[in-house]
Amino acid sequence: MVTSLGVAVVGFGWMGRVHTQAYARVPHHFPRLTVRPRLVTVAEEVPGRAEQAAEQFGFASTTRDWREVVEDPRVQAVSITAPNFLHREIGVAMAEAGKHIWIEKPVGLSTADASAVADAVSKAGVQGAVGFNYRNAPAVEAARDLIASGELGTVTHIRVRLFSDYAAHPDGALTWRYELGRGGHGVLGDLASHGADLAQYLLGDITSLAADTAIFLPRRARPTGATAGHALATGGELGPVENEDYVNCLLRFASGARGVLEASRVSVGEQNNYGFEVHGTKGAVFWDFRRMNELAVSRGTSYQDQPVTTVYVGPGDGEFGAFQPGAANAMGYDDLKVIEAYRFLRSVAEGVPYGATLTDAVRSAAVVDAMVRSVETGAWVSPA
Repeated sequence: MVTSLGVAVVGFGWMGRVHTQAYARVPHHFPRLTVRPRLVTVAEEVPGRAEQAAEQFGFASTTRDWREVVEDPRVQAVSITAPNFLHREIGVAMAEAGKHIWIEKPVGLSTADASAVADAVSKAGVQGAVGFNYRNAPAVEAARDLIASGELGTVTHIRVRLFSDYAAHPDGALTWRYELGRGGHGVLGDLASHGADLAQYLLGDITSLAADTAIFLPRRARPTGATAGHALATGGELGPVENEDYVNCLLRFASGARGVLEASRVSVGEQNNYGFEVHGTKGAVFWDFRRMNELAVSRGTSYQDQPVTTVYVGPGDGEFGAFQPGAANAMGYDDLKVIEAYRFLRSVAEGVPYGATLTDAVRSAAVVDAMVRSVETGAWVSPA
């Protein structure tokens, strides 16, 4: 029996749209899911934006105040895609109201924020999913299985990279993303949080790290109106960039493996250059988000001069079969969010968590906070 689940989206920038589209597509790809999302309301404080979303996607109502969603009995589940500094307040309020939440990373500005939301979800007995979408790629899940199988031998080291140019333009507007109080620690929360999740998803707990960060574009123009995404601004008053453009971090894992995590939001010439390289005593596996549906794999008994083979993931890997009938048929970014929505809704339907949870958000946030402490002290620190 299929039941209807009233959902709301709080914050309707680009990510709010992505969540909404994912809800709409879930029944197409996962027809056996016993819970079907129904778009009840969208909350967005920018004038006109919620109304536009309702007209385009079919929300039954709109509001400029997310608190009205807390009190709305039609809503059983909420996507929280508002700016980082609002995550804790909104997440805790929704959970305490008995609503399941799908919240975007990094879940607030700190480990304390992520823990507060996690605790609220646990106490309320609701489900909580987190937007670590890259782990949902079937190729990433296949890489994890390969590592766990022992075919690569004992894992010795990993390199995780997340390079982008979304903040590389000197005329990039000084939005909330560049403020410590509202955006948190810049590229650490935006990209390194994904890297921390991927590294621990593949290799297990990080036990210590040493980090270095930098701000390469220290001043930007304040926007003169509402912004969405990474808008440009000229002529506005210049203000300081308060959080990091770049981070480089050495990692030690509980398994004994070592790692490097590097992320930049100002890498000219790089667009979504995200991926990882995992080396073991018998082989290696490589993944590049820009070639999302394939792995480069080296395995065998040669050790030296061992070849690397391209492997295309197929219906037997992760949720690939819900999208394509055979290997080498491409999936895209939005498909990863459909998988995320499916796992969230399945968690609600079955009362058992699937996919990334608030526990994963706390683990990632602890790594990001440890990076900050390492930069401040110049020492190796523990995420614990």
